[in-house]
Amino acid sequence: MRRCSCLASNWSALPTSRNHQIARAETSLLYQASSVLLQKATYKKTNKTWFSRTYKPKFGHWMVEKPDSASVDFGLTESNTAYLNEKSLVLPNSPLINQPMPRRGWKENGKRTVRSGVIGIKIGVVPQWTVTGKRILCTMLQVLDNHVINYVPPGDFARSAIFQPKFKNKGYGYCVVGAISASPLEFSEEYNQLFTKSGVLPKRKLTKFVVTEDAAIAPGTPLSAQHFRVGDYMDIQARTVEMGFQGVCTRWGMKGGRASHGVTKAHRRMGSMGGGGDKGGVWRGKKMPGHMGSAWTYHRSLQIVRINTKYNVIYLKGPNLPGPPRAYVRMMDSLLRPHLLARDANPPPMPTFYPEDAIPDSPENIYHESLFTYDDDFVSYENVDKDKLFLYSKPYILYGGCQDGRNHSYRRGI
Repeated sequence: MRRCSCLASNWSALPTSRNHQIARAETSLLYQASSVLLQKATYKKTNKTWFSRTYKPKFGHWMVEKPDSASVDFGLTESNTAYLNEKSLVLPNSPLINQPMPRRGWKENGKRTVRSGVIGIKIGVVPQWTVTGKRILCTMLQVLDNHVINYVPPGDFARSAIFQPKFKNKGYGYCVVGAISASPLEFSEEYNQLFTKSGVLPKRKLTKFVVTEDAAIAPGTPLSAQHFRVGDYMDIQARTVEMGFQGVCTRWGMKGGRASHGVTKAHRRMGSMGGGGDKGGVWRGKKMPGHMGSAWTYHRSLQIVRINTKYNVIYLKGPNLPGPPRAYVRMMDSLLRPHLLARDANPPPMPTFYPEDAIPDSPENIYHESLFTYDDDFVSYENVDKDKLFLYSKPYILYGGCQDGRNHSYRRGI
């Protein structure tokens, strides 16, 4: 641990100016320190006894139990641990190691341009109102700490293992995008080496987006919610909610058996699953009980009605996005033909939104023209009795004491 103890002194010897050489030196030092710590880490012994009454393993005895960060002893002092945590928070603000790629125009090669997407986190569903007073439900997705980790050109992509025949002769490469930075001490040395090219901290989530050559983005470039525009349409991909093992009534919506009159232990069964004869037996694809949920699915043609530029939150029209709250969502431009033609007429930022594209004194919230913005007064009262105004402004009104003497008290919502 001699190298780790002198890490603070080596770091303080660097110049104070923050250019791309300093950022690369800080990143390499942090990765070097984390690799040495991982190699020399000693795991604390636990008093758990396998297959005893007090402790039973979650998996079989043949599987190696992965220790958590709390049970790993790196041999660091409190000052070294505090210094590493401090530098971990500073590194994401470092500039690009390499110069940005030259910006190219939309459909510069004469072919359809495919931009990179971003990784969003599903926050929840909130209502919004249009200028006509219609209530619509919108799903909030936050683009949190997104960076481009790597770009693979079309030549290298064609020789990779993930290349598919449908990408042949179309000039497609791919960008690796990561979200949510974390400390290098939480990952292995091999995983940390994936981020040396971009000069950013390791990410908790990585994904690939197929892009054309004119939409390539340099590694280390940050991505924000302004990668898209209000009014654009996007396609999202995410995993559905995990439901576990379910029967046919829940999984496929079958009716099941009768509730009574001769039915015994077959109220929610599927019934016959195959007949006899030459075509007898259970056919392939028969709907039966099994695992439900946690499957990748697409939702296409979702309109962006609002963008919060301060917190990078995108409001999508529709409450039925797949996945539970805090789930990862892949967000990309819509591939439906009407939206492709609309982007040709009004191209989006290429290849992404850069700080120099920002409009001075732009508002924090950007609304669609059909949404009500709450900026101006929308209700005015003239010559109205204050008592009646207070009465009719309550959420519920209690009616009772009719003229005929009968008491017809009930609650009515406004």
